[in-house]
Amino acid sequence: MTVQKDTSGLYRLIDRLYSDRRLEPDGYRALLVCDDHKVAGRLHEAAREETLKRFGTGIYIRGLIEFSSICRNDCLYCGIRRSNRKAERYCLSKEDILECCRQGYRLGFRTFVLQGGELPDTSDMLIEDICSAITSEFPDCALTLSLGERRDETYVRLFKAGATRYLLRHETRNPVHYSLLHPKEMSLEHRLHCLDVLKRTGYQTGTGIMVGSPFQTYDNIVEDILYIGDLKPEMIGLGPFIPHRDTPFRNYRTGLVDSLPADIVGLTARLISIFRLMLPDALIPATTALATIAPGDKNGTTPGGRETGIMAGANVVMPNLSPSRVRQGYSLYDGKASSGAEAAEGIGELEKRLEKIGRHIEISRGDFLHRE
Repeated sequence: MTVQKDTSGLYRLIDRLYSDRRLEPDGYRALLVCDDHKVAGRLHEAAREETLKRFGTGIYIRGLIEFSSICRNDCLYCGIRRSNRKAERYCLSKEDILECCRQGYRLGFRTFVLQGGELPDTSDMLIEDICSAITSEFPDCALTLSLGERRDETYVRLFKAGATRYLLRHETRNPVHYSLLHPKEMSLEHRLHCLDVLKRTGYQTGTGIMVGSPFQTYDNIVEDILYIGDLKPEMIGLGPFIPHRDTPFRNYRTGLVDSLPADIVGLTARLISIFRLMLPDALIPATTALATIAPGDKNGTTPGGRETGIMAGANVVMPNLSPSRVRQGYSLYDGKASSGAEAAEGIGELEKRLEKIGRHIEISRGDFLHRE
């Protein structure tokens, strides 16, 4: 005898989130833990409706330049952590970076994302000079930075140098969980302070989490949802945790704590939909980690994680513009995708895969526009 689940309450939660933009914590938890495909399908459908209403069928492209694998931090989950002696260290020159931008500009990119490990404070003037050079040569392009925790005054200087967006995932809002992922010299308090400074400075600010990170519970994720709802970031980055072989979490797998599902792609997709309904104007990427953990096929016949994220409400993709010679060196987690549709030179393949799901590449800057 088949036992029928009563899912009517979950459908009502989705309708309430769609109309009110908020739920009580128990409501978010109920949507996260639900493994009913029909309920998830309705959640994704509502998020798609909102995305199409706000942005149409265009998917914004950002040219990702991973300019340095040098990092002063020792985060336990990261492949370029300070104590990993096997990591391949490099730092691109200003001319290398400008050449990446030139290639990207020819391909149609109008936003560049400068990402790297957290360099020492002595590198601030170098970063400022690079920002000035990019915005001077490409005045019609947007510049996003993802360079970790910097000094308050550095954020201001980089903003004045032309960077208008900054990505800084908070990773977890729970201080105990944060302490399990980071060394003692790092603090959640300082991470949140940096996000507040970024908002006050005027950046379009992005934050987010790793979904299924070690020791993460559903209650932790609910805390993250509430924090992001209050912060109201312009960008939200969500990617599934993937272990790296040279870190303390090399053997960690999701689904071990608090019954987090083995289907971490499905949980990530539900979170994307929740945030699309909460913050409908947000820029939400279908991350490289999603494409890595579920690659699909190059013709788009079998949709991958990128397509799953887009159909759940994501509206940004970030192909890799880094020189091919250094891409393997920026190894945050095992198997990180950096070719094919995840690379700038694979823009044609990306276009075809997007067409399969009724989307197209949008080449504009894609600035955050509040439409309420």
